[in-house]
Amino acid sequence: MVGGLAVVDRDLCVECDVCVRKEVCPFEAFVVEDLDAGRALRHFLSDPTESKGAGQIPGRGTEEAKTNDVTGRVKRGEVGFAVDMGRPGVGVWMVDVQKVAMALAAAGLVFEAKTPLVGLLADPTTGQLKEEYLHEHLLSIIIEGKCRLADFPAVMAALREVAGRIDTVFSLGLISRVDEKGATPLLDEMARLGLPAPIRGKVNVGLGRPLVLD
Repeated sequence: MVGGLAVVDRDLCVECDVCVRKEVCPFEAFVVEDLDAGRALRHFLSDPTESKGAGQIPGRGTEEAKTNDVTGRVKRGEVGFAVDMGRPGVGVWMVDVQKVAMALAAAGLVFEAKTPLVGLLADPTTGQLKEEYLHEHLLSIIIEGKCRLADFPAVMAALREVAGRIDTVFSLGLISRVDEKGATPLLDEMARLGLPAPIRGKVNVGLGRPLVLD
């Protein structure tokens, strides 16, 4: 409150435009403004009505961030990661996204190229963001990538360590394919690391016909 008036904290605002669409102000004080590049980024990645985000990629991640049923990019012997930062409803500063991305890249994660995040990176091999985006605040964004199953313990260790250095929350989705016998080696590796077995998930039975199967 400023002088008895409610004001928008411009630092925390993610430009989602929900206040405008829902007409929450009886005096119609909320208006859509022309946005600079940084605030346009906030809008594209935070407004659920936007069909295209940064780099003309729909949404906060790819359409198969948690299913592997379109391109089949996660192969046998690999583990896919979908780190959904800022949800539910907490938001995320891009400087924290960089901390997580750099930690994962150093541990062996290779980022999926066709994602909103990669278009914002100065160096996709290290996870370093372009300077102009570091101080932006988003509703959420997904870090997508994959690593060899052999590197899974190192990537998980990096994720656990960096979790203590960020001021937000994230959820983790893992993608894995069954082997020739129908077993899931990732589950054995998770048990060895003391990670709980998943209680829900999405199963692709092959009807989506990924473009690359192996």
